[in-house]
Amino acid sequence: MSDDFRRAMHEALASTPKTISPKWLYDAAGSDLFEQITRLEEYYPTRQEAALLHAVIPQWRDLLGTDLALVELGSGGSEKTRIVLDELSEIKTYVPIDISPSALDAAAEMLAHDYPKLMIAPVLGDFENLPELPYPAHSHPIGFFPGSTIGNLDGHAAEKLLRDMRGRLGEGSWFILGADLIKDAKVLEAAYDDREGVTAAFNLNLLRRAENELGAVLDIEDFQHRAIWNAAERQVEMHLKALRDTAITIDGTRYPFKAGETLHTESSRKYDEQALRRLADASGWTVERFKTSPVPSVSLSLWRAA
Repeated sequence: MSDDFRRAMHEALASTPKTISPKWLYDAAGSDLFEQITRLEEYYPTRQEAALLHAVIPQWRDLLGTDLALVELGSGGSEKTRIVLDELSEIKTYVPIDISPSALDAAAEMLAHDYPKLMIAPVLGDFENLPELPYPAHSHPIGFFPGSTIGNLDGHAAEKLLRDMRGRLGEGSWFILGADLIKDAKVLEAAYDDREGVTAAFNLNLLRRAENELGAVLDIEDFQHRAIWNAAERQVEMHLKALRDTAITIDGTRYPFKAGETLHTESSRKYDEQALRRLADASGWTVERFKTSPVPSVSLSLWRAA
């Protein structure tokens, strides 16, 4: 994983503008910080989606069938998974997929203890480049992609991932997608720049990871977390902004930053119902159910393989 991270950092710092995939935010420390973010007052998506899951899963139970295999992309701590497992006793197999081995192992261990009859088959890896999925052939698969993580992918990458999952899960499969919705810029920016500075620590942890894993030479004090709403692209962007002229050096290669220049670390796209339906159609799915939470609103939709 460090070799891939090293390559990604070199490519990001050499690019114009400088940008890197948000997946590299999630080492063990990053995963822990993100779990802290989900409990912050400003960060509405987690609590709104959890409440919505409690409401809609019982309504969808009769559609989903029996002997189910739940395949979760970017599972993290698998906290929302518990809502689905508690509401759907028909789930016999759980396949969590995550890039962080520590998060994956911890979640699998806790779920194995709390759900002893559940078969758990963890998959370590990047959900954009998945291996074969280890659920029984006789199972009826349900893809599960909560947390508005679909927003971290641009339109082409989102369509590619969802089309790939359509092919992997096959005819008759289901997919539950959580997606954040467009709303007031102040609400959105506060969710990604909290008063306690946890999101800032999460973003800056990328640089600490580069120091620890790659031996990068830099001064973290030269950089500041920044979150902005890009209305034209319908996305909140996280950046690491250089406060003064500085540089990051990796493997002897010096990458200069001018004051004000940024490393773009994450985009979180926001949707409306029409855009999500277009995305489903383009990737081989049909939206069977679409539900939104009270404000600040998020969505859950149930897709069927077309």
